[in-house]
Amino acid sequence: MQWGPPAMTPDLERRLSPQHPSGRSRSRPLLRFLVVLLGLFLLAVGVGQLNLEHDLHRLDAGFLSGLPEGNYHTIADGLVRTGEHQRARLREVPSQGSTDNIERLRAARHSCELAFGLAQDGSDWGAPGQLQLVGRLAKAESVFFLGKNADAVTEFAQLRQLRIGVGPQGSGSAQLMRRLFQLPELALLAAELEFGTPAEQLEQVEQGRLDLMVVVLDEDAPWLVGVLRSGRLQMVGFSKLDVVARRLPHFRTGRIGAGQFDPVVVLPPVDKRVLRVDTLIVGNGCASRSATLDLLSLVARQFPDFIQHNQETANKTDLELAPAARDFFEHSGPELAETYVPWLVDVMPPANWAYFVMGASLLFNAMGLGHRFRLWRLDVARVKLESEIAALFGSTTTLGDIARAQLHADAFPVQRRAEVEQVIRALEVLAERCRRQSLSMLVPMGQEMTYRYQESLITEALTVLRAFIARCPA
Repeated sequence: MQWGPPAMTPDLERRLSPQHPSGRSRSRPLLRFLVVLLGLFLLAVGVGQLNLEHDLHRLDAGFLSGLPEGNYHTIADGLVRTGEHQRARLREVPSQGSTDNIERLRAARHSCELAFGLAQDGSDWGAPGQLQLVGRLAKAESVFFLGKNADAVTEFAQLRQLRIGVGPQGSGSAQLMRRLFQLPELALLAAELEFGTPAEQLEQVEQGRLDLMVVVLDEDAPWLVGVLRSGRLQMVGFSKLDVVARRLPHFRTGRIGAGQFDPVVVLPPVDKRVLRVDTLIVGNGCASRSATLDLLSLVARQFPDFIQHNQETANKTDLELAPAARDFFEHSGPELAETYVPWLVDVMPPANWAYFVMGASLLFNAMGLGHRFRLWRLDVARVKLESEIAALFGSTTTLGDIARAQLHADAFPVQRRAEVEQVIRALEVLAERCRRQSLSMLVPMGQEMTYRYQESLITEALTVLRAFIARCPA
């Protein structure tokens, strides 16, 4: 007999052929590798297209500024231009100034066509709670008294019976001048205060119909620098301004150095003291939290010292700081959730979400404690009934022994049968209680099986005892 390799059967030959599925299995690892590689490539392309940069598209609000030639317009226009690059839809709304902005913001609390505006610190804000402080700009505005021969005016006594233009009715400069000349000493000067736009009053001063005009502007405002450099007007510098400023809440004094506007001609010729007033951003509560945060982010980009200035400056206004602004300044900008899930913080601030999660955790722990307590009471009641069964049938008797027990008429007295029926009724009540509590909201998901286990033990005892009673002789 010759030994050799077994003859290849047609079936084996078919299995080993390249066309058979088992032959193609060698190519599957390579195919799987290519699929994984393709998936990783597509994932990399998708991630590369993601734009995780925070934009300001949630900011869609009207922003009250001021007159076209004023500082408020310059500020608002800069914010609008900067916001356009970040998808913000901030709309500048011209106005007559600070007082006009406050009145229009209060009037728009129901329509919400306007949400923010600029105003001077110390303004009359109206009823408490109608407006909120959003932020304070670091660079204060200055109060300039301008006139044809203003360099010669250095004392308040020289203002006696002068005609002074104080800006448009409803402007911050008009409100400030009313408060200034209502001081008992200055009221005796009997100065005549007249209203009009800066352009109108500039013409009136040049024509001699006004002695002085007052503008509240940034000291580097192009309009102001142009008027002073052209020699059309000069600026007043009061020597005793500190004494008066301390009696006007929310105002302080500053210095315009000699030659600040023109160091060659030396304009002004000497150092001059001016009143300074902070510029505030106020809101009426119409904007959402995310929109307010976007505005604050926009202002911080436009004015790099905005956050630091608000962190270091106490809020001495009569306005409550907006909650979104308070959190923004505390964290030196928006938090992570406020940046990437703003819709969530519009529902509730991040700090409140933390308290909510903590409260929910405490609630679930309390529910779990209630569940474990009720389950423990069920087990105690079941064990007590099992003890009663043991007392009836013997401490070593099991349910299987009871199920196999053969009875005759004298083996189980009637009194003992009644006691067994009483245990059956107690088990039925306990089974119903177990089923009801297993459906309770206190039971954590997945813990229903502990009740089912208790219920199975009770049902087993019920089945055995009911069958035992059925076998008992009458």
